[in-house]
Amino acid sequence: MTASRTARERVRAELTREITDIARRHLATEGAGGLSLRAVAREMGMVSSAIYRYFPSRDDLLTTLIIDSYNSLGEAVEQAEAGHPREDFLGRWLAACHAVREWAIEHPHEYALIYGSPVPGYQAPQDTIVARVRDVAVLGRVVADAWEAEAVRPPGVAPAPPSELAADASGIRELIPGAPDSVIWLSIAAWTALYGWVNFEVFGQFNNTIEDRRTAFEHAMRLAAATLGLTQ
Repeated sequence: MTASRTARERVRAELTREITDIARRHLATEGAGGLSLRAVAREMGMVSSAIYRYFPSRDDLLTTLIIDSYNSLGEAVEQAEAGHPREDFLGRWLAACHAVREWAIEHPHEYALIYGSPVPGYQAPQDTIVARVRDVAVLGRVVADAWEAEAVRPPGVAPAPPSELAADASGIRELIPGAPDSVIWLSIAAWTALYGWVNFEVFGQFNNTIEDRRTAFEHAMRLAAATLGLTQ
């Protein structure tokens, strides 16, 4: 590799990073649906035709922003969960849940991009799949480890999933191998409680309703874990 090529690659990487940084700021003011390559180019002082050498379309830029957001969230959740002993299943669960909430509060526009309303006209490519499951994979690993250690005890009052769902949720089953249907669907309910809470908080649905939201969130996630049968 020649020195000139290395320099060109470094400049390209820096410009790509600058484009995505500006695009993230535009998410805060215009939303994902209003993201414009031309507007980003204007802010950079770049002719609009030049930016297409880095991102051929708005959707390519959106895909990069989405992957970056999923990876940022996933990394935060992984690091938080990794700080707890492997046998502390409840502690790992709560740490992962708090990491999701804290990242979402610190990055509300990026959270809205990946967990808010779909962007009209945008279809996420296969490239997003690996990054998309990083945060959920951590939660799945906690449940899988707890199940293997016989530390998951679903409450007897939980109704059995209907037979029509026996072949459903294949992606979740891959995250919790060997777990029975009852644990699979209780896990889905617990994860829905997590992201439902975070959505309510990020999008202002708790305004004038819940003040001490961190304490309330901790209690809600303990309730979700208890409903799942994860108590230690």
